[in-house]
Amino acid sequence: MENLKVCPHGGPDYGELKAMGLAPEEVLDFSVSSNPFPPPPEVRKVVDTIAIDRYPDSEANELKRCLSEMWGVATDNILAGNGSVELIRLIALAYFRHGDPVLIFEPTFGEYEVSCKIVGAEVTKQWRKTEEGFTLNIGEATDYIKQCHPRGVFLCNPNNPTGDYLSRREVEQILESSENSLLILDEAFVAFVDESWSSIDLIHRGNVIIVRSMTKDYGLAGLRLGYAIAHQEVIDCLRRVCLPWNVNAVAQKAGVVALEAVDYFEQCKQKVKQAKQFLVDELCRIGFTCLPSKANYFLVRVGDAGKFRKALLKHGILVRDCSSFGLPDYIRIAPRTMAVCRKLITTIETLKRNGELAYNT
Repeated sequence: MENLKVCPHGGPDYGELKAMGLAPEEVLDFSVSSNPFPPPPEVRKVVDTIAIDRYPDSEANELKRCLSEMWGVATDNILAGNGSVELIRLIALAYFRHGDPVLIFEPTFGEYEVSCKIVGAEVTKQWRKTEEGFTLNIGEATDYIKQCHPRGVFLCNPNNPTGDYLSRREVEQILESSENSLLILDEAFVAFVDESWSSIDLIHRGNVIIVRSMTKDYGLAGLRLGYAIAHQEVIDCLRRVCLPWNVNAVAQKAGVVALEAVDYFEQCKQKVKQAKQFLVDELCRIGFTCLPSKANYFLVRVGDAGKFRKALLKHGILVRDCSSFGLPDYIRIAPRTMAVCRKLITTIETLKRNGELAYNT
């Protein structure tokens, strides 16, 4: 535990903001990759309908029934979680032993490594190459899996923070090379991908766990909500190590209401897509290099990500410094509303013009 490093995340550091004299509600936050629009209006009415003096349903049955209908799987194939991070840690706790080799494709979400190290598993990393635009080399990945026989493989699709998205055939190639490995397919941001493919039928192979986040899709970050879909035996195993009442009553009900607002999310998705394209076009116009991304976020090369972040934060704008991903030259930006996106571009141009924003692309 003394050697365990905490995984940094996007979102405000409230202590940092206080020290800088900034109020959290005044900060324009581009560092989190969730839906920038409020949850469906019906969600706000949920709080007044929940009896908070009673324990929540420990199985989240109503939420699972809705997810069951949505994905065409049995409720026994679903486990609700207090966000996807809880589910990732449950997977490590249930399946990885001390010394087990686990493969992670870097740069990617840092909680995979933290979860593995908590249980004493040996993390092996394969890096996406800069010269290949941080896309995953499937041939090298499958060769490595065949050689090392990892007990687990974490695959973020689309990947965080690079935004590259693997095709069904590419994921199947990884699966074919890892028959004796558990594949954790993290699809936290897949709802924002155009022309995405459904991975649900892969769970019948028995060694695949799909992890999804409702935080990102429906703007429920403050409630924490996610779910895993897998073969019944896998879900049974995860349930044994899952805390009772792990998803609070408000989050469960909000999730049910949000799932019913299909049209609302599609409207949000189109607005996010428009705002993302605006940011990419404007940042390229200013002189930055933006990496291609299939997700609702993208990487921008700025030279010194830490200094770039601090310069913007002084003006109440927060972006994600990607140094913790092993990318100190890059920031990650996720679009907000168009008005807020325009504010970001205007601020960057002003800082650049005044010599306050040193960068080297």
